[in-house]
Amino acid sequence: MNDIAAIRRLLEVLVLIALFVTAYFAKDLLLPILLGFLLALTLSPLIRSFEKFGISAPLGAVLLIGCVGLIIFVLAGLSAGTVATWSDEIPTMGNEIRRKLQGWAQTVEDVRSATEQVEQIGTENGSGRPEEVVVKQPGLLNNAMNTGARIGGTVAVALVLALFLLASGDLFYLKLVQSFQTFTGKKRALKAVYDVERRVSRYLLTITIINAGLGISVGLYLFALGLPVPYVWGLAAFLLNFLPYIGGVIGAVLVGAYAIATFDSVGYAILAPLGYQILTGIEGQFVTPYLVGRRLELNTVAVFLTVVFWGWLWGIAGALVAVPFLVVFKVICENVTALNMIGHFLDKSAPDVAATAADEPAAEKPGG
Repeated sequence: MNDIAAIRRLLEVLVLIALFVTAYFAKDLLLPILLGFLLALTLSPLIRSFEKFGISAPLGAVLLIGCVGLIIFVLAGLSAGTVATWSDEIPTMGNEIRRKLQGWAQTVEDVRSATEQVEQIGTENGSGRPEEVVVKQPGLLNNAMNTGARIGGTVAVALVLALFLLASGDLFYLKLVQSFQTFTGKKRALKAVYDVERRVSRYLLTITIINAGLGISVGLYLFALGLPVPYVWGLAAFLLNFLPYIGGVIGAVLVGAYAIATFDSVGYAILAPLGYQILTGIEGQFVTPYLVGRRLELNTVAVFLTVVFWGWLWGIAGALVAVPFLVVFKVICENVTALNMIGHFLDKSAPDVAATAADEPAAEKPGG
């Protein structure tokens, strides 16, 4: 029996490794599918609200996905020209930043020169000078166009999949219930599915609205400072805020670099990243905990490891979907008895030790 259990555990580990390897190589296939399911979960409460007013699920799905697609198209159209212009001006902006931060840049230059001298000494002491091979990299504009085309294809597939999922209504839930043999199993499965949908959709929709509010606030603040194209930075703040902890830092650094290259005074330019950090701090410390609630708060360590892992696996896209995916997984764990222990680990709240001790049988006294 012990050998069989060991073999079973080994097979489970191998299956898990195979799943991650498959996810790594099938990113372009799995990412739009995952985004489509997350989008469908987010919009499902709105579909049910439409049905109360006599709007069918297919019509409601077309209206919602059409609005989402139109918003994405407008934002992409407004940002595309600016990003293309920036791709040509990056060298100039870099020189401008270097000129304004001359003192810090000189320190970095001294370190780089010392490193080159050490490498040159090592080369002269060697048997011969190695031949340098220069590989010509594709242009920045070509890379941007390829990335844009790939992102556009992913978004298009996700929108179409979400449209079909929302238009189908409760079809998938009914098929899931039919797969159980007993009435108790059907009832439990239906309850778990609706609980997952309700809590996950509430979380995703709330977080999306919060991030949109943060993006609008950042855009208005940068507009008040006089920073060009503030709506682009508002959109960047909206997307980066899906990255917990590091998204705000990345956004502040990018805004700070652009502000230094744009404004004449470095002291005035620092107001841009400072305000960005203050707004993200207010959102993270007060707004999100109040609106999301304690029940769906996640373990900080689990969130950090999940973001790091999915960022390594799928890059920036993986880091963006890591937390929504973790929330879905946590809710599933709480509704599946065999996975309850993992769900407790992912929870941020500390376990009730007193309640746990009360549930355990009292130990017998010596000599009793």
